[in-house]
Amino acid sequence: MRARHLAVAAGLLGLLCVPAHAEARDIGRDTLPAHDGWAAAAGGTTGGAAADDAHVHTVTDRAGLVRALDGGSDTPKIIKIAGTVDANTDDDGDRLDCADYATDGYGLKKYLAAYDPRTWGPAKPSGPQEEARQASAARQAERIVLPVGSNTTIVGLGSRAVLKGASLQVKDADNVIIRNLDLRDAYDCFPVWQPNTGGLGDWKTAYDNIWLRGATHVWIDHVTLSDQGHPDEKEPTHFGRNYLRHDGLLDITNGSDLVTVSWSRFTGHDKAMLIGNSDSATSDRGKLRVTLHHNEFTSVVQRAPRVRFGQVHLYNNRYVVPDGAPYRYSLGVGTESALYAENNAFTTPGHVEAADLVKSWNGSALHQSGTLFNGYPVDLLAIHNAYNSGSERDLTADVGWTPTLHTKIDSARTADRVVARGAGAGSNP
Repeated sequence: MRARHLAVAAGLLGLLCVPAHAEARDIGRDTLPAHDGWAAAAGGTTGGAAADDAHVHTVTDRAGLVRALDGGSDTPKIIKIAGTVDANTDDDGDRLDCADYATDGYGLKKYLAAYDPRTWGPAKPSGPQEEARQASAARQAERIVLPVGSNTTIVGLGSRAVLKGASLQVKDADNVIIRNLDLRDAYDCFPVWQPNTGGLGDWKTAYDNIWLRGATHVWIDHVTLSDQGHPDEKEPTHFGRNYLRHDGLLDITNGSDLVTVSWSRFTGHDKAMLIGNSDSATSDRGKLRVTLHHNEFTSVVQRAPRVRFGQVHLYNNRYVVPDGAPYRYSLGVGTESALYAENNAFTTPGHVEAADLVKSWNGSALHQSGTLFNGYPVDLLAIHNAYNSGSERDLTADVGWTPTLHTKIDSARTADRVVARGAGAGSNP
């Protein structure tokens, strides 16, 4: 009896000792703060905040996540991910690998033998092995492509919520929030060989960790995106090209508009973020308005971001190129793009120069101010025009617009410090 009384007393004491503020805040009901980037325009972004109790779901596996997403319906919904959810699983939760998706006689060795450029030539792959690859790819897509509908909030619970192997696709949807989630390894089992890409041919993969396609009013915050599990740098070489398994970490294309990406970490990847998918997509004019602030890009080779057409506000972001890491560029100024870059910090090893940070892809407009490069202020515009003269188009500071929707803009030095501490999933959004 005495032991029981002691246990009860201890329990009561424990409750009394919990501070009043210790109860976890329900971030599922959060909405984008006013003025926080382009996603705050035209009514703002609320995601699934209006969901009734019947449409608030906590999921722990793929089957539960698929049910909660409801086929990408527009019904207001809040989806909370607990622990690790693996998209490459069957309906019973058993793990699936590439061999489980392969069908119709597909085999990588057979595919390589069929389309070896030395015998097949420069023609696009066709015939039985390409058809088998397509059928196999469709089987994987059925499992890992997860459609996200309008009026949806997806959040990770706690500090270790992971969505593994999935491609979240927000297509023709409005009013979506994705927060506090580690999205990793959207792994393509069946890349396609494209003989004429880049002159030497290349492998094309199908999946981004998050793909916004015709999406509007989207807030992505405190997420971590990576290839963790299967880094492309460890993949073999076929036909003289790296056998890529991943596409983008976050691509914003096909007329997507009014997007804010904040306090997120992009890491361990080649092509991080594409904004605008084609030079010929003139219907994107007036769209692709995106704000990127307080994000970290570390061990990212290129596209951080690469922009076409869009008005992109890029401020208080942190860029880190580790020693020995491959690197091409960070800011890609593409066709009719208008980048407004303020107070961003870059840290690189000696072989990466300030002139390498910006690349012009048929674009000419870049406003930049407050840039810090390895601890020193630099003018990216002047450096680009001085060192890339003749090889790329000269850039002009007149981008035709000035951002008005933004949070407090810190110095690049302050942003470098706070982003290193606070970006990514599990960092107290």
